[in-house]
Amino acid sequence: MSTGKHQLNKNLIEYYARRATEYEIIYQKPERQKDIQYLAGILIAIFKERDVLEVACGTGFWTQFIAESANSILATDCNREVIKVAKYKDYKSCKVSFWESDAYSLSNATGRFTGGFCGFWWSHLPKARIQHFIKMFHSKLQEDALVVMIDNKYVEGSSTPLSRTDDDGNTYQNRKLGDGSQYEVLKNFPGEEEIITSIKDYSKNFQYIDLDYYWLVKYHVKKSLAGITGFPPSARGGQVAGMTSIT
Repeated sequence: MSTGKHQLNKNLIEYYARRATEYEIIYQKPERQKDIQYLAGILIAIFKERDVLEVACGTGFWTQFIAESANSILATDCNREVIKVAKYKDYKSCKVSFWESDAYSLSNATGRFTGGFCGFWWSHLPKARIQHFIKMFHSKLQEDALVVMIDNKYVEGSSTPLSRTDDDGNTYQNRKLGDGSQYEVLKNFPGEEEIITSIKDYSKNFQYIDLDYYWLVKYHVKKSLAGITGFPPSARGGQVAGMTSIT
């Protein structure tokens, strides 16, 4: 990994660690309530009795809705601080486990996952790493697993303004936390065509839903990639430092 990419990843991890206690303030914006209620309703209904792998679970805001009907959830995030917050939510009778894990390796995520959820992570993927993540994520899911991804649309007046665009086409925002600290955060806003192109080889029964402030895609995994080769040994399974149980 180049110095620039390493610094980008480090900045994102530090930003969300320091934002952990104020993370969910963004979901209180009045203009977004209708969309949030709609998304919550879909998650409650769609993962009924499924065993779900969740990537970038954050503070568990969306995990709690999946838990309303899912059989089990393995909720992963690379950030220990947000997982600490997520642990204290009420997940009813759903079996929820939290693991500290790099989304690009998902090491030791070896269950029979019949559902996959990725919320507000795509927008933080550098364009050069999208295919690596997509390939890894789908390699952990069963054939015909149901997948839902949701993320932000850029809406003038509601979204944080973009500060710059790099040579790869990634866009960035300057964000300020409650303690006054400021961070430059990679935040992309992919269009429908870009999303379809990125996952078409893995999906069937694909549906794209365009809301006022968010987008959602849902589909079934076309074929299982379990046991796929082409990843380094540390990315294919086994207990490694990149994935830690949080209890």
